Amino acid sequence: MTATATTPRTGRPGQEPLLSVRDLRVTFRRQGEEPFTAVDGVSFDVRPGQTVGLVGESGCGKSVTSLAIMGLLPARGNTVEGTATYDGTDLLGLPPDQMRDRRGRDIAMIFQDPLSSLNPVIPIGLQVTEVLERHRGMRRRAARPLARDLLDRVGIPDPDRRLTDYPHQLSGGMRQRALIAMALACEPRLLIADEPTTALDVTIQAQILRLLKELVEETGTALVMITHDLGVVAGLCDEVNVLYGGRIVERGERHELFAAPRHPYTSGLLASIPRLDGARGAPLTPIPGSVADNLPWESACAFAPRCSQPVQRCTAETPRLEESAGRALRCFNPVEVTR
Repeated sequence: MTATATTPRTGRPGQEPLLSVRDLRVTFRRQGEEPFTAVDGVSFDVRPGQTVGLVGESGCGKSVTSLAIMGLLPARGNTVEGTATYDGTDLLGLPPDQMRDRRGRDIAMIFQDPLSSLNPVIPIGLQVTEVLERHRGMRRRAARPLARDLLDRVGIPDPDRRLTDYPHQLSGGMRQRALIAMALACEPRLLIADEPTTALDVTIQAQILRLLKELVEETGTALVMITHDLGVVAGLCDEVNVLYGGRIVERGERHELFAAPRHPYTSGLLASIPRLDGARGAPLTPIPGSVADNLPWESACAFAPRCSQPVQRCTAETPRLEESAGRALRCFNPVEVTR
């Protein structure tokens, strides 16, 4: 590897990126405490009809990345730098009122916890029609049949009755489907899904993932999938970005990344997952330590204290993200490829 990766080049050829994130940096500040950089120079592209995954443990910066792009971080106590260009417009530079017009209409987000994301005192139907009234200028009477069709499309049984139900009357899977219906109401060109299948049983999880996959294939929607579940990534994403300590440590096409992970962190994540083709009773191989066991990126590799194969440079120099043959890697001693 010799070339520094300043511009991600993987994705669908012949199409310009719908969303292009460059050098995104989010720093949180509290009085009396040192500033904390949660996202540190993240860059990636998403093209129409493409699903891009942001993968990593809790605390790696993937959810903060999505909130920064959507303009949903608190107004105070943080600094957002870099660019997030959507269809030629930098979202990070938009005034709040213009960003509100784009959210829900052009860009939508499915949040991680549907129970806390839905208003508990407003019926589901009203929450869906509100999106249609706000962004498509529809009257409530005209929006209600469309809301019913949206609930039916995402697989909610008896949608006419569910329009009048409150969030607490729905199961976890139904609440997540209602959130997806709200996100799809205005047929957005870009959809960000933040752990959309967390806490759902495997049957409902598979149904929701199938729904998202059909959405991308049928409408050409660009999808950013944020997850810690590599099983979700394996079945859905075209390109995978592995984050650690707020930085991308590896990027690659899904099949290549799973077949030959190069970064020890990516390899460790895959090794910690049970395999159906593995020996019965074989122990898993966890990554030692926690995400708090980091070194500062400014002077070392943040993953070095947890790495299975560190070298002296790992604790003395900062590895750069370098690209070769469509893969990007930030590591001094990558995992050897075995075919």
